[in-house]
Amino acid sequence: MKAVDIRPVQDFLACETPDHWLESALDNEPILLIDHANCEKKAASTALNLMYRYVDKPDLLMRMSKLAREELRHFEQVLAIMAERGIEYVQLSSARYAGGLREHMRTSEPGKLIDVLIVGAFIEARSCERFARLVPLLDDGLASFYQSLLRSESRHFKDYLSLARQYAGDEDVDARVAEFAKFEADLVSAPDSEFRFHSGPPC
Repeated sequence: MKAVDIRPVQDFLACETPDHWLESALDNEPILLIDHANCEKKAASTALNLMYRYVDKPDLLMRMSKLAREELRHFEQVLAIMAERGIEYVQLSSARYAGGLREHMRTSEPGKLIDVLIVGAFIEARSCERFARLVPLLDDGLASFYQSLLRSESRHFKDYLSLARQYAGDEDVDARVAEFAKFEADLVSAPDSEFRFHSGPPC
């Protein structure tokens, strides 16, 4: 499999995933996979919601339709891996990560759409970065699967970011991205009470 250059993802993010989170991921494989499945399902839902809300934007509709299909396919793949490993898909509480980012989003248009797309870019970028950090540490089966996700996750990050720039008009998107980069770095660096795919390092 051809290597995926994730340097644009790394450059976009303001910090790396803490090593303590990686250690916790290895100790909590069932939760890692369950919450990964949840993340894929939520990503598909976000894309579909954008399609329903912004029917007047053809480029967004096409990219979100493709993204939703890919995320649901990833959801199915995670479920299959869980079944192979005897891991039951149970209800988990959500991480504070996505909600913490959304707290800073504007509520009126066009700023609302721009912020939704920027937040989507950060969620996809962080997912890609964490997959890449985990690959060398996992068993061959799971490492191969996570390696296979790097290309799509990095593309999803770029799709969200390019759409934000496309619909921003005269707004300085880079300045807004820089603001969210700080919020995002704080969320992944601060200790969390529970381990989740997008949590900070556990207390």
